[in-house]
Amino acid sequence: MILSELRDYLKIQHRVSLAEMANHFDIDADALRGMLAKWISKGKVKQLDMGGACGSTCSKCDPALTEIYEWLE
Repeated sequence: MILSELRDYLKIQHRVSLAEMANHFDIDADALRGMLAKWISKGKVKQLDMGGACGSTCSKCDPALTEIYEWLE
């Protein structure tokens, strides 16, 4: 996968979780974070602050499910 594929996917989805992107591209979440960091540094993507994630204090949610990214254009 290349950065332009990630860009196109984010433009279409607008807001998407890290887990959804990792599943869609069949790529490790950590590798995907590196690619997302490139778009974040360019001001094209932002990671949304989900605060308490699912709203529970149990801490059982997979962080990748609640890590949400948004295309800004």
